[in-house]
Amino acid sequence: MHLVVHADQRQFSLRDSASRLTGSGWTPTALDHRIAAEPAGIAIVTARSDVVESSVTLVPSAPALASDAEHVVEADLPVPSGKVVISGPVDYPSQEKFFSVLPGLYRARVSYVPGGPPAVTWNEHEFGEHYRYVVELWPVTVPSGVEVLRQGASVWDG
Repeated sequence: MHLVVHADQRQFSLRDSASRLTGSGWTPTALDHRIAAEPAGIAIVTARSDVVESSVTLVPSAPALASDAEHVVEADLPVPSGKVVISGPVDYPSQEKFFSVLPGLYRARVSYVPGGPPAVTWNEHEFGEHYRYVVELWPVTVPSGVEVLRQGASVWDG
């Protein structure tokens, strides 16, 4: 599923539709990892406070690392309801996007792939690089912590 998401406050999230994010994932290392993981879902840190391109794909098992990704990070995504909500922090319910999966625990890999601006603009004066945020989900049975598989540059968001 290809998406254009309003990543206001330099983030957007994936969560179970029956849950809300509390902000507990914003640890001191969350900005370096570029992901804030918590029991209800994940917030993906973006390089811009703008509309950003993303994709969400369900795969059967852990995929190969994307060779063109500058940064790659994984975290668990519990989806007990079977419905993933993708939204920006200031989106209205009518702006949320949904992705259906079988209920369970998923591993979410987020790859930061360099790109250009999306066709839709919101804040073209915002500083920061344009990335395509590629999210790949696969079912897992054992919970894991956040894992950075490829660390991008420490200064990356303008």
